[in-house]
Amino acid sequence: MKTIAKTGNEAMAYAMKQINPDVVAAYPITPATEIVQIFSNYVADGEVDTEFVAVESEHSALSACVGASLAGGRVMTSTASQGLALMHEILYIAAGNRLPIVIALVNRSLSAPINIHCDHSDTMGSREAGWMQLYCANSQEAYDSLIIALKVAEQTAVPAIVSTDAFIISHAMERLEVLEDEEVQRFIGEYKPRFSALDLENPKTFGPLDLQDYFFEHKRAQIDDFSKVLGTYNKVAQEYAELSGRYYPALEEYKTDDADVAIFTAGSTADTAKEVVDGLREQGRKMGLVRMRMWRPLPVEEIKAALGKFKAVAVMDRSDTMADFGGPVFLETRGILYDAKKKPLLTDYVYGLGGRNIDISDILRVYDEIEQVVKQGKIDKLITYLGVRGEE
Repeated sequence: MKTIAKTGNEAMAYAMKQINPDVVAAYPITPATEIVQIFSNYVADGEVDTEFVAVESEHSALSACVGASLAGGRVMTSTASQGLALMHEILYIAAGNRLPIVIALVNRSLSAPINIHCDHSDTMGSREAGWMQLYCANSQEAYDSLIIALKVAEQTAVPAIVSTDAFIISHAMERLEVLEDEEVQRFIGEYKPRFSALDLENPKTFGPLDLQDYFFEHKRAQIDDFSKVLGTYNKVAQEYAELSGRYYPALEEYKTDDADVAIFTAGSTADTAKEVVDGLREQGRKMGLVRMRMWRPLPVEEIKAALGKFKAVAVMDRSDTMADFGGPVFLETRGILYDAKKKPLLTDYVYGLGGRNIDISDILRVYDEIEQVVKQGKIDKLITYLGVRGEE
């Protein structure tokens, strides 16, 4: 183990270097460009054995990844925002073919208008594509989660997206503890693909027409495999903790044992919220935090158990559904808690769209307001657009 200083993008590129995939196909897009740019230097300098494929679009990038994975390769790529949107068609093809491709993603707002800063609209827009999704709170997690996600993906044949918040994490320098190259290789192990399109002794058909006679059964089999990802993730995360000393549960709870209220959030905001919780605790106020690290598949029972202990919870969404009923995390959390024996009063805060800053005072306001909900015993405002001028 050694200590270095790296940005989120550098951390993910470094993890990719230690993984040493067979193929990386990529097209640059701000603010994820650095990941593959740095990795391409590793390729040019002979530090990895990877075949680096520079293509003409993100759609082509993931298409090339699909081809390489079908051929039996260990495959990775990187993108953000409009790049992920352009990959959208191929996301489903990769997942449907059970290809354990891993995307190092930087969360960035989808246009229009054009914006290069952070919100979660890109990955939330692809949440039903059949990819595991992990949201990181800092550069250390970005490094660790990419290694964990690759092993989980290859054990379950489910592709994975590991995301960081644009500029907040991607371009911010942090202290990082990294494993030795040999430790990473031992942890992920030799990749043994389940099949190869290049196996001429055992020919297979890929991409056939699959109509109403069997499509439903094949899709149901994929759904069943996807539901097993959480169990594998828990096992691999524990193995990684034994190696590194860092444990990453699918759902993180922070100072929740005796808390009356909590915030439920994801990404870099969680680390800021921890600072607020610490300050409130010093004042004797019983506040907690629950952080969603894994968004797909949903850790349903864990969410029920974690949120069921509070009197009120404020969900914080860094994207909106355009459903006029709150953000995606809020909507799915309400659904999860619908039949729970114990459920809190639940309200939603949509925040930070297009990179709008979220600071300690904003989060303190959320805790103050959710504490007031408990005192009143009711919710006055179901959805708040936090930090929008003219709505205060």
